[in-house]
Amino acid sequence: MSALLQHGTRAFQPAARIGSIGVSEILKITAKAGALKRAGRPMIILGAGEPDFDTPDNVKEAAIRAIRAGATKYTALDGTPELKEAVRRKFERENGLAFAQDEVTCGAGAKQILYNAFMATLSAGDEVVIPTPYWTSYSDIVCIAGGQPVLVPCGPENGFRLRPEQLEAAVTPRTRWLLLNSPSNPSGAAYGADQLKALAEVVRRHGQVWVMSDDMYEHILYDGVAFATFANVAPDLADRTLTVNGVSKAYAMTGWRIGYGGGPADLIKAMAVVQSQATSCPSSVSQAAAIEALDGPQGVVAERRDAFRRRRDLVVAGLNAVPGIDCPVPQGAFYTFASCAGLLGSHTPDNRVIASDRDFADYLLEANVAVVPGSCFGLEPFFRISYATSEDELRTAIDRVATACERLQRP
Repeated sequence: MSALLQHGTRAFQPAARIGSIGVSEILKITAKAGALKRAGRPMIILGAGEPDFDTPDNVKEAAIRAIRAGATKYTALDGTPELKEAVRRKFERENGLAFAQDEVTCGAGAKQILYNAFMATLSAGDEVVIPTPYWTSYSDIVCIAGGQPVLVPCGPENGFRLRPEQLEAAVTPRTRWLLLNSPSNPSGAAYGADQLKALAEVVRRHGQVWVMSDDMYEHILYDGVAFATFANVAPDLADRTLTVNGVSKAYAMTGWRIGYGGGPADLIKAMAVVQSQATSCPSSVSQAAAIEALDGPQGVVAERRDAFRRRRDLVVAGLNAVPGIDCPVPQGAFYTFASCAGLLGSHTPDNRVIASDRDFADYLLEANVAVVPGSCFGLEPFFRISYATSEDELRTAIDRVATACERLQRP
């Protein structure tokens, strides 16, 4: 018996709200691959959703100027007036959305904006409709907030997008939110204006349903696909819509931790209450950098999008050349979400069965390539590759995947 129990003290017990939630499996896979790499394995890690580019110089210089000017104190709770004005200009300039300053909030990353919104609005048992595949944090945040994720499978037959009839079937009197992510992590699927309008027709029929639009990958779209966001497509539903975005992906500012959102003032006010008791204001220096990112020259965004497109084409072509793998062409973001269904039932050289996408991801790890199984995102049998790394590394990784698959004994 432990010393703690001998003295009558209970062993640690986590709160029920996190009892079924663990650290992100994506982070676990990345950590395991990183440890193998540090141990000397020539590991190529294609798991992280982080651009490999550096933050643009003009953004870094803005932060340096802020430090030298002494802008290192607490700021207004959910963003300086200057940052909120920059966010307002961005929404109006790029999305045709007009917000007052009390309809804008800024936090420590877009994840905090999502967290604040769910914590501010969900009561026990309230439901959130989440199309799958989905970013894993969505459902976990809903659960922490006391809500119930309603996961709706959206497979490749409809381009990994939610159909209106699926939404209608998923809505109940307890539904509080529909959460949309376009372009999507992990699938790269994007909703066009017409597809959003069709979903809006369903939302109109259910007055209790609000829409959370995660637009984080807005600027990473390919092949002339036009970006569409829900509040612009359905302006009559703007009073039930929270539009979420941030500077992490487009400007390679993941570590700066600035996200923002625009929505009805009452919702924004309630979200501020949550933030006030969690983190208070985001970093003052990061806010200054984000203003420059939003207001400064935007040419680097297009340049990097073009680089991502070249990488996408390389990875898609390479994967589709491997028998047993089927890789749809993503419309945006920097991920491929390929099916490995054609390899299930295969045997490895040491006679282990590839029975699932997790087995396949583990097998590729032995080949020194780290990918994330689709089951982590609520849809199998797929696997996600992040192509936010160099073309040379991607070529080597695809060669390793092809070689590993050639060694499988297929049924």
